[in-house]
Amino acid sequence: MYAQPPAQDWQQAGADKKIIAGILGIVVGGLGIHKFILGYQKEGMTMLLVSVLSCFTLSAFMHVIGIIEGIMYLTKTDEDFVRTYVYGRKGWF
Repeated sequence: MYAQPPAQDWQQAGADKKIIAGILGIVVGGLGIHKFILGYQKEGMTMLLVSVLSCFTLSAFMHVIGIIEGIMYLTKTDEDFVRTYVYGRKGWF
């Protein structure tokens, strides 16, 4: 007879940001807006500055990163998303 851990509301813990961050990562990933949504200011600023300071020549590279991250966000369960990106603070991939 093992006691089960209490059920956690993953939406309240931060999973509510998963869909918007995923969509923004796919649509405008080169600007790093999805990073700002998750509270990753350094990573978001890095993506934004790489795109802007290169006169958008490197924005395609940043956009590919955004697409990959957006897909990763959307394919994770709410629990995995919160554990990895909210509690674990995993900034890249």
